[in-house]
Amino acid sequence: MTIKNKRLALISVITATLVLLGLIIISQVLRLDKIVKEKFDGKIWAVPAEVYARPLELYPGLLFSPQMLEDELELAGYRKENETTTTGAYARHGDAFDIVTRDFQYPSGLEKSDRITVSFAGEIVRDIVKTGTADTLSLVRIDPARIGSFHALEHEGRILLSRSELPDLLVKTLLAVEDQHFYTHHGIAPLSILRALFANIRAGETVQGGSTLTQQLAKNFFLTNERSLKRKINEAIMALLIELHYEKDEILTAYANEIFLGQDGNRAVHGFGLASHFYFRRDLADLTVDQVALLVGMIKGPTFYDPRKNPAESLKRRAVVLAVLRDQGIINEPLYQTAMNEPLDKATQIMKGANRFPAFLDLVRRQLTKEYREEDLNGNGLKIMTTLDPQVQWQVERHLDRTLNTLEQHAGRQQLEGAVVITNRENGEILALAGGRKPLAAGFNRAINAKRPIGSLIKPAVYLTALGQGYTLASPLQDIAVTLKEQGAKTWRPENYDKKEHGQVPLYLALAHSYNLATVNLGLEVGVDKVIETAKNLGLTGAFEPYPSFLLGTAEASPLEVSQMYQTLASGGFFQPQRCIESVMGSDHSLLKRYGLSVEQRFPAERIFLLNSALQHTVSEGTAQLLSRYIPASYTIAGKTGTTDNLRDSWFAGFTGDRLAVVWIGRDDNKPAGVTGAAGALVVWGEIMRSLQPQPLKLSEPAGIEWAWINKQSLASTSLNNQGSVSLPFIAGTAPESEQILPSIDQHLQEIEQKAKGILNSIRGLFD
Repeated sequence: MTIKNKRLALISVITATLVLLGLIIISQVLRLDKIVKEKFDGKIWAVPAEVYARPLELYPGLLFSPQMLEDELELAGYRKENETTTTGAYARHGDAFDIVTRDFQYPSGLEKSDRITVSFAGEIVRDIVKTGTADTLSLVRIDPARIGSFHALEHEGRILLSRSELPDLLVKTLLAVEDQHFYTHHGIAPLSILRALFANIRAGETVQGGSTLTQQLAKNFFLTNERSLKRKINEAIMALLIELHYEKDEILTAYANEIFLGQDGNRAVHGFGLASHFYFRRDLADLTVDQVALLVGMIKGPTFYDPRKNPAESLKRRAVVLAVLRDQGIINEPLYQTAMNEPLDKATQIMKGANRFPAFLDLVRRQLTKEYREEDLNGNGLKIMTTLDPQVQWQVERHLDRTLNTLEQHAGRQQLEGAVVITNRENGEILALAGGRKPLAAGFNRAINAKRPIGSLIKPAVYLTALGQGYTLASPLQDIAVTLKEQGAKTWRPENYDKKEHGQVPLYLALAHSYNLATVNLGLEVGVDKVIETAKNLGLTGAFEPYPSFLLGTAEASPLEVSQMYQTLASGGFFQPQRCIESVMGSDHSLLKRYGLSVEQRFPAERIFLLNSALQHTVSEGTAQLLSRYIPASYTIAGKTGTTDNLRDSWFAGFTGDRLAVVWIGRDDNKPAGVTGAAGALVVWGEIMRSLQPQPLKLSEPAGIEWAWINKQSLASTSLNNQGSVSLPFIAGTAPESEQILPSIDQHLQEIEQKAKGILNSIRGLFD
């Protein structure tokens, strides 16, 4: 082969190789271009749904202590300062608070930030005024605490910001430290790499980054931290493609929302918006120079420069960034000196409230999934306003664990668990919920999932059924032994807790003392199927067979289901679905749904009034008498204890003038808890409700009710008020007839009166 031919062959090989290499490069570029465009043109981030507690409303005369206000402000992420300067800050001066509220978008519209001063007189809000003007305010609403979120990525969180929400100081600091020529390069900047290299050598440490912001964004979005030539080439190509398709401000905004800035437990903190709240408990726009410098400095190494874990290194890195700002004229010397002298203590307090109440959030999510797809909850930025009252929730958590510890010592049992549900008595809003004694522990939510026999908590359904079939509170019941045997089943011989028979007893007293024998005899008389129907109308769900044992509470239900059942009693016979959500808003703050009050009357008010009166007797003279140790008897609380076989489950359900609460105590392994309803759940209930300073219960008496004194022995009406009588309500015309002795007494009195008149007339005749 001639030299010429060899050259032609070599050129052909080189050309083919270059063409092939070009095709490979073009193919790779096209592949990377598709990836870039799909990411940026689609939904870049799955924005979590944010969940909020109820807003705090304050007004003069409200029973609310200074400490309660401070606790709530802390939960809502307010910063405690000596003097309030920006939104989201408060200053406490004794029993007076200066607060700068934050803008908040409610379903009704935007409520702007305001400066207020709240003063207390003891544990009562004395007055509220506008700070500076002294204009009095009759009501203020402080933006609610963010209590959690629903994430598509369980280990990643962020607060999305628009370009207009990025403060000028942050942008200037970011570009000065990470990419000074961001607005002039096209994605990669070779000269910047050399310039950063020399600057870092001169400073003796890294003060400038070599990669552009676009390269960093490409790496964070699409690539790994692998140190290889292939990764760097792909990073450069993607940076060029990003710059080709998108504006600089779009790239800058994406970077500000994506950058990794620390770790909150098992969840990564992404973006300056979330980092600002996580480290400083304030909006990004409210950050000071030193705080902005700290966040930008952390880009180099979020873990190493974490101000909570490595404060000394964090301070050194902040100083480097502040020096860059001073040298480039972004801040002057006095501002530099002030920022250098700022301590790090403002960044050491971990923000509270992030998924702080997991059991309640579990309930919120369950209710939402009935109407929203999972991807809507995880990725569309919904804002969910709930009914959670942090003050009530804290008391539940505090007293549940503390009281269970005490009960374990007294009962000689360990591993007791519990669940609590508290609602607003009037509207069914769920104010607090505990799925176990350790509120932050993830896992089994007993308030929702623990299906346990409810014992005597079913008995009001039995007696309510009877009251609808002509029985009254004074109707005589037979508390005597009964033996039942159904085909194919074992013989059933129920017993009273005290193993005794009590003979003839009035209906109200059989319920108050929770007599099993009287209840079974009554339930068989009115019909087990009718009792089941009543229980379902009260709100108990499930498929129940009409076995006599149902009358003593073999039916299984969760504390939440029991709460729904007793809500109907507490609301006077009106069924209203309990709810934990007030409203749902879209990411654009539009109102998607408001969960209003839904009411359906299922029982006559007169019948419910009679039953609730009997439940008041349960507390005043029945199985729940011990409640007076916690709440005065004058509060006339209505309630019912429940205990299942072998003391496995301890229950108490009751309501005051303002709240309904249900408490369950037991063991997860279903072994005996060792306490009755009165000795266990009632104690927890009493401790919690006492701390909440409840309102006395005054039952609303419907028309058509009349009262009569009843002799406890004869169960007949009497005009005598003594130890052997009791005043009971009756539907008009149903009170028992008077005792036979009473007409005789009246007749005798009439005879005496007639004789007296005769004597007087005789005497007058003597003087006529």
